[in-house]
Amino acid sequence: MIQVFGHKAPDTDSTGSPLIWAWYLSEIRKTPAKAVLQGTPNTEAMWMLGKWGVDLPEIIADVAAGDQCVIVDTNNPAELPASINDAEVIEIIDHHLLAGGIKTRLPINITIRPLACTATIMHDLIGDDLDRAPRWVKGLMLTCILSDTLEFRSPTTTPHDRWVAEKLAADLDIAIPAFATEMFTAKSDVSAFGDDALLRMDSKEYELGGKQMRISVLETTAPQVLLDRKARLIAAMPGVAAEDGADEVMLFVVDILNEQSTLLVPNDFVRRVAEASFGVPAVGDSVVLPGIVSRKKQIIPALKV
Repeated sequence: MIQVFGHKAPDTDSTGSPLIWAWYLSEIRKTPAKAVLQGTPNTEAMWMLGKWGVDLPEIIADVAAGDQCVIVDTNNPAELPASINDAEVIEIIDHHLLAGGIKTRLPINITIRPLACTATIMHDLIGDDLDRAPRWVKGLMLTCILSDTLEFRSPTTTPHDRWVAEKLAADLDIAIPAFATEMFTAKSDVSAFGDDALLRMDSKEYELGGKQMRISVLETTAPQVLLDRKARLIAAMPGVAAEDGADEVMLFVVDILNEQSTLLVPNDFVRRVAEASFGVPAVGDSVVLPGIVSRKKQIIPALKV
């Protein structure tokens, strides 16, 4: 049985895309496959599963030697199971930069395209066979694309992502604005999560100036709910960093509707990074970054000390 999975701290795309591709492998290619996750999905991804009537996939801690795997929505070993290079990776489908470091026994199919969402790539790879897909597969695709593009607000959005989303919405008889509002409302409900969980909810590892960084984002239509917890989130950062083998945590609260981010500033190092990277004075324990909404395209490429 092939295991299909995305990155740690699964967001909507890393929850939906494994399910989409496992369906395609099993039902179209007639190759048994199952979607698995590397952790509990975020609130929006959980909402997506309920919306489309899909069971939560099995959550795995690692893979075993010889396990056949398809990796989606990442190609970074830091975001994959510890034993990934002992497993048999047979395919990678992703929309992030090529990180390197994954070893395979044989040549494999690798599809990395500069699109906003892995599900958009899967739409193209599946092609006409998507006509045979059940409603839930198309629903997951649409939800993933709207999530990764922030309903087309993100600078990662391409005309093709938008075209695919609008095509899927028409097929499903869904009005995108109302559907996206429902999605983002679910994403913004973080009342059940502790501070440590929020710092890890949507997080990527990154090296900056010789320091290991955890770059976290929280996308929301209700940023004040998170900013009201600012002091607690800052207080939790050293413990999360120590437990996760990082030197620093940087948290960006992304205001979806106003298209800006607020970076929490816990110490002088993050203050220097903020000023060097974004060209703004960082006074106090936070700084507002107008127009900054994408970690992949606007935050990580800009980071410097």
